[in-house]
Amino acid sequence: MGTAVAAPVRLSVRRGDESVVEDLEWPSVPLGLLREARPWRTFRWYKGQQHYSGTYWSATVGDHVIYESRLELGRLLFADFDPAVRHIVAQPFLLKADVGRKVRKHIPDYLLVTDDGPVIVDVKPRHRLKKPEVAFTFAWTREAVASRGWRYEVWSEPDPHVLENVRFLAGYRRAWLFDPDLVAALRAADLDGMSLGDAFRLLPAEWPRPLVQSAMLHLLWSGHVTTALDRPLSAAHVLRRTA
Repeated sequence: MGTAVAAPVRLSVRRGDESVVEDLEWPSVPLGLLREARPWRTFRWYKGQQHYSGTYWSATVGDHVIYESRLELGRLLFADFDPAVRHIVAQPFLLKADVGRKVRKHIPDYLLVTDDGPVIVDVKPRHRLKKPEVAFTFAWTREAVASRGWRYEVWSEPDPHVLENVRFLAGYRRAWLFDPDLVAALRAADLDGMSLGDAFRLLPAEWPRPLVQSAMLHLLWSGHVTTALDRPLSAAHVLRRTA
């Protein structure tokens, strides 16, 4: 079956007040409307369910964002950690298109508003990507998204070390928990090329070491410094300044 998408591509959006706007034409839908969209689906927890749903407090959004699986939570963590991502919307709309003489419908998992433009994301385990129905849906969705000049991404399991490091650093994402004077002092220090362990020992006379350690990990989360995340984080990791 072909995946040629016949115009017009349409979508429906759930507004912040829970009202639904139906059959908007995809090329002209304002990004501002999608930024404020509420998740298209609601989910329930029930005994015996096969997936893990929940809400995650996003530092990027300053509010909770939903996910419907642990894999979706992983993508959400990566988006929150990425300094190029400015906003995150879960299940931003219901997309409808005429494909193969039938009306097809699909709800993408996330809309990311980034410095490089909007990105529509679908999350799916790698072993399911070759299923014909999944491949077909993602193919016509990619074509529809690209018709507006936006990026489309299918995201599967990441490097497990990177995921665990990002998950660990997410514990330090809430900026208001850190003394601004301590954070400013660390930002002013020459951290480039320093090991993480040495950075933990900075400013010993002024601040208790646990506070310095947590503030340093916050700087890693916020992107002021970076380090290799493809192996378990340790005191030997070398820091690189980004700003």
